[in-house]
Amino acid sequence: MSNILIIKHGSLGDIVQISGVLKDIRVNHPTDKILVLTTLPYVELLSNCPHVDGTLIDQRLPRWNIFYLLKLKKLLKKFNFSHAYDLQNSSRTSFYRKYILKIKNWNSTEKILKENEKKEYFDKDSVLDRFKIQLNSTGIKTENTLNPDFSWAIINIDKVIHKYFSKNFILLFPFCSPQLPHKKWPHFNELIKIIKSNHLNLELVVAPGPEEIKQSKEIDAISITEKNEPLNIMQLAGLIKKSSYVIANDTGPAHMAAHLGKKGVVLFGHHTTPKKVSIETNNFKAITAVALEKLTANEVYQKIKEEIKLIN
Repeated sequence: MSNILIIKHGSLGDIVQISGVLKDIRVNHPTDKILVLTTLPYVELLSNCPHVDGTLIDQRLPRWNIFYLLKLKKLLKKFNFSHAYDLQNSSRTSFYRKYILKIKNWNSTEKILKENEKKEYFDKDSVLDRFKIQLNSTGIKTENTLNPDFSWAIINIDKVIHKYFSKNFILLFPFCSPQLPHKKWPHFNELIKIIKSNHLNLELVVAPGPEEIKQSKEIDAISITEKNEPLNIMQLAGLIKKSSYVIANDTGPAHMAAHLGKKGVVLFGHHTTPKKVSIETNNFKAITAVALEKLTANEVYQKIKEEIKLIN
């Protein structure tokens, strides 16, 4: 038995997307011990993933912090990893490959680029296609990579849901990272008003994250928390799975909904394309606009109303 290292620091959407990758790596290393080097927000989640055996924490301190780098090097060295799969493919993990953990069998996009091929051109492909190419380069069969299944993360949340309501519900994700305001569609309350006036049988729900509880009070929807604290990622997965429909900005929860097989839409502006971030599925579609703020609530409603009508 060998020890296998996977590196994936985040973000939430990225963690969701590698569900199929993790399964394919496990299938190709059935008896080996697989550990994921990740950041603290995803340790609990990945520790419960059936495709890996455990996690290691990378604090991602500045690279000039020599003491931290030596500590990280010592930690990784003791596992004597035979293979490393770099799913982060960042300048940091490239640095790790060169100076922290020299492993012969290191799989990354940087190592598979063809002569004269620049990484920025390779990165124009969709996220999941890039992972497929990366794994195929070492002979790994990728039967799951293009179809991530995040259902392994779900925990039962019925008690929390029943505390708030008993109707079918549409789950909204109207928030985004403060660093990415261009991803935020500003007309959720207008859309909520339209839906409420036309679909009396449905509840409208939000599930704010740690920095979003105050913002959630500005949204005319039921805000679900547990003991006044945000749901954790696995609880959120359970809530998404129980929802009848999801409407979201381009955020981590949108990727969760997509790869939990939920029906819904994600709203995209000019910042990227749905294809590049591999978010669309048979059930989960994108509505795109050059200027996200000019996409009206009525335009969104007209695109989704037939699906909403089907909710009992």
